[in-house]
Amino acid sequence: MSGPLSEEELGKIDAYWRAANYLSVGQIYLKNNPLLERPLTLEDIKPRLLGHFGTTPGLNFIYVHLNRIIRLHQANMMYLIGPGHGAPGIIANTFLEGSYTETYPNIERNADGLKRLFRQFSWPYGVPSHDAPEVPGSISEGGELGYSLLHAYGAAFDNPGLIVACVVGDGEAETGPLAASWHSNKFLNPITDGAVLPILHLNGYKIANPTLLARIDPDELDALFRGYGYRPYFLEGDDPRTMHQQMAAVLDTLYAEIRALQHQAREQKDPSRPRWPMLILKTPKGWTCPRTVDGKPVEGTWRAHQVPLSEVHSNPEHLRLLEEWLRSYRPQELFDAHGTFREALADIAPKGRLRMGANLHANGGKLLVPLVLPNFRDYAVPLDVPGSVQLSATQVLGGYLRDVMRKNLGANNFRMFAPDENASNRLQAVYEASGKRWNARYEDVDESLSTEGRVMEVLSEHLCQGWLEGYLLTGRHGFFSCYEAFIHLIDSMFNQHAKWIKSAKELPWRAPIASLNYLLSSHVWRQDHNGFSHQDPGFIDHVANKKADTVRIYLPPDANTLLSVTDHCLRSKNYVNLIIAGKQAAPVWLDRESAVRHCAAGIGTWDWASHGEGEPDVVMACAGDVPTLETLAAVTVLREWAPELKVRVINVVDLFTLETVGEHPHGLNHEDFNRLFTLDKPVIFAFHGYPTIVHKLTYKRVNHGNIHVHGYKEEGTTTTPFDMTVLNDMDRYTLALDAIRQAPAARHRLDAAEQRYSEVSQRHKLYVSEHGEDMPEVKGWKWTAR
Repeated sequence: MSGPLSEEELGKIDAYWRAANYLSVGQIYLKNNPLLERPLTLEDIKPRLLGHFGTTPGLNFIYVHLNRIIRLHQANMMYLIGPGHGAPGIIANTFLEGSYTETYPNIERNADGLKRLFRQFSWPYGVPSHDAPEVPGSISEGGELGYSLLHAYGAAFDNPGLIVACVVGDGEAETGPLAASWHSNKFLNPITDGAVLPILHLNGYKIANPTLLARIDPDELDALFRGYGYRPYFLEGDDPRTMHQQMAAVLDTLYAEIRALQHQAREQKDPSRPRWPMLILKTPKGWTCPRTVDGKPVEGTWRAHQVPLSEVHSNPEHLRLLEEWLRSYRPQELFDAHGTFREALADIAPKGRLRMGANLHANGGKLLVPLVLPNFRDYAVPLDVPGSVQLSATQVLGGYLRDVMRKNLGANNFRMFAPDENASNRLQAVYEASGKRWNARYEDVDESLSTEGRVMEVLSEHLCQGWLEGYLLTGRHGFFSCYEAFIHLIDSMFNQHAKWIKSAKELPWRAPIASLNYLLSSHVWRQDHNGFSHQDPGFIDHVANKKADTVRIYLPPDANTLLSVTDHCLRSKNYVNLIIAGKQAAPVWLDRESAVRHCAAGIGTWDWASHGEGEPDVVMACAGDVPTLETLAAVTVLREWAPELKVRVINVVDLFTLETVGEHPHGLNHEDFNRLFTLDKPVIFAFHGYPTIVHKLTYKRVNHGNIHVHGYKEEGTTTTPFDMTVLNDMDRYTLALDAIRQAPAARHRLDAAEQRYSEVSQRHKLYVSEHGEDMPEVKGWKWTAR
């Protein structure tokens, strides 16, 4: 039994581990009799047995040994777990170290507290069986697998004193995002960033099948991770005493190696990528549970994945085995007569903020420092006449974001994330403030790469999203730009983060974090050469399904409104903000102060484009830059086709202003909505995305039956910008014709308007087919006042 642990230390660590395992089993099964002071009865058992034990003993084993490293070295360490349903172990360990009771004082460190601890687990209105916001020390939502290592690296960026121990489950390791996550080491700077210690936990099985990495040859597994750029260490076994000694020894080695690599890099000021160590730990699935049940093997098999004894209520033998299993941990040695964890054992855990359940980085809002933001008004485009200037909105924004980066370089708390698309989206000005983070080989042709760069670009939306989430959850700020069509790759990751924010808001001890800010550009209406595959505005619908106190959707119509919206989003907390803006040159409609007022309201009438005061004959509404352009062009068409028609133009920046105030805090009350959209006049609404979302948001409005939405109808191809609107019936001529068709005051013009529409449509089709570009009157159109 030689190793770094004395016999006394070995005994205490093993007892601590047994205590964590006992509490883990108790959470799954027990509602009464938490210390087995009498024989178990069916009245002590929960009516529904929910939870996952299989991964938990391994997680507990790692936790107690990381505690030892923290105590020995006063290390600042976080614990992230990828095995989603390992919450029983994390809850057990935070309870044993005291951080759980400090967070939830009703869960006392005695028999009554143990009873409440057990009862709340997977209980109605209790705590879930996976790692979640309710669990102290957690930043990784365990309901979905694949993101733990990304969160770990996101947490380590700009945290030079932090070590993030990340347990990757071998089932989780089969997911696409996790498989790509191993490359995150190429973006870690050993001088300015912290370290990530990946621990691949091979327990061999998923719910009902073996795991791939547990079944390949050890040499192949070693080669795989050496190929990723790691130095893998292996530990395998099932005898607790031997494994405790070996785990203590290997963690001593891993910790020393991490600190040596950091020391060398920092002393020599050499940011070159080292070969970071990692641990591949192989332990039995359901370690310490019954070895056989009903004559079938359980421990070390897939049968231990969830509830190893699932028939306790109906099978007396299962009840007997459960009591035998619980008593095998010898709880009377672990807890005193009052149910308190024995002091001699509790004392081996870290103290104060060093406890992993109390690490401030896991409650990042407490570390959040506001961004120093330049005055966005200084970047506004000067404007005398609406539409007289044409610029790329995102290019203007790039100058603002460049200076956001510059003003926060000293604080090291702002990063931009994009899947190789910042320059494509016209945000390349940010490279003037910071290069693109890169810690791999350089070639002479490379531009803007830097080991110190704060712009994170990698051709993986998953990596960008996961890094950003980890960065935000540990108390920093970020900005994510992406092609609109491909943001769908992280739909599910967005789901989990939005759910995290929603749940965290209900926990008073969780401090608010910086909002997750998306900018979607290269959008559906301007995919001239990429075509149909790049045309999808459906992320709007996806985001709109989330809770009203969590999500915001902004469709700024020009550069100046984009500046105002972005400044607002960067200042906000606890939201997911979705901004959609085009990158191509487009008209600027509002001067600086008009843009600020319009964005503050979120919706409003553009009087300069409307037909005077009083009731209109038709309302022309728009949301999005191209819909705004086509709507204003339609207004000029109507001057010719139906000059007597009184038109009101309404622009929507904040999509949720359309919803009722009872459904969303940004929603308009009925009186204000009716004042804008009237009670009975037709509304021709040009919308950036799928039309159904506008109907969903406005269906409770009095005039909803008169709202006619034109948007993307899943018609696309490689074509001209204007032809894209024609294909989807959102072009200026279609909007004008619909206004005449719906407005009684212009109904007498309908036959002539339909003929004009037919003629211009024919001319358009012939022209684009012959010339490969839009007609001169379309391409050169500019707004003119009446």
